[in-house]
Amino acid sequence: MRKRPGFFSNSRNLCVCSDQSTESVTVNVSPETSSGGNVDKGFLRWRNGGGMYHSSAVIDSSALVEFGAVVHEKAILGPEVRIGSNTVVGPSVEIGPSTKIGYSVSVSNCSIGDLCVIHNGVCIGQDGFGFYVDEHGNMVKKPQTLNVKIGNRVEIGANTCIDRGSWRDTVIGDDTKIDNLVQIGHNVIIGKCCLFCGQVGIAGSAEIGDYVTLGGRVAVRDHVSIVSKVRLAANSCVTKNITEPGDFGGFPAVPIHQWRRQIVEAQISRKRNP
Repeated sequence: MRKRPGFFSNSRNLCVCSDQSTESVTVNVSPETSSGGNVDKGFLRWRNGGGMYHSSAVIDSSALVEFGAVVHEKAILGPEVRIGSNTVVGPSVEIGPSTKIGYSVSVSNCSIGDLCVIHNGVCIGQDGFGFYVDEHGNMVKKPQTLNVKIGNRVEIGANTCIDRGSWRDTVIGDDTKIDNLVQIGHNVIIGKCCLFCGQVGIAGSAEIGDYVTLGGRVAVRDHVSIVSKVRLAANSCVTKNITEPGDFGGFPAVPIHQWRRQIVEAQISRKRNP
């Protein structure tokens, strides 16, 4: 490694320990780093993949942390977990056995179950979008202090974002599959075996039952609930509670036969009044 003037002016030997091996690593650090950088904060290089991890993290010996990934303090990685390059696992995050996380993923303030697949660019556990105007007319951020809980066998597509909770945890149920570019707001609860297609947007504090399918670009308003076994056609918008199972479509979403009738009536009207 080439040395720059003023940087990497001294070196230290670190002992990296795992269940099966001990590795000695020489790390170049500057005087500034020696008083507050990664070395003194307890970051070491993981022997399986070359990523960095905090000494307080609990990582199973079979886990892979690829070069460029960082596992922060008190995180827990189960057996056969795979962490891709440039991914950041935040403090106290828990990742269950055999879960695979792709490249450039950010996971914080969350727990992830077993056998999940998290694709490239996903962000989980960041602050939700919550603001209010105070008595002085200032825009004030609402505290976002809770977590995201992801069940087992969940798959989350590339560049999807799932916000942490503010007054309750954001929850994704077992076996739910989420496509690319989906936004799930804070405090949302999603049941098991749901299927969300690309560009779905679910606003904060919505509640969705089991076996719900949302077509591409479906929007769900905040604080509404959808019962189990509902299917929504692409580009639909849910503006009020859906209390009966079935197929729905349109803006606002209505039962599918009613939506189809609206489309036919609109087409007939256009023909009569060109």
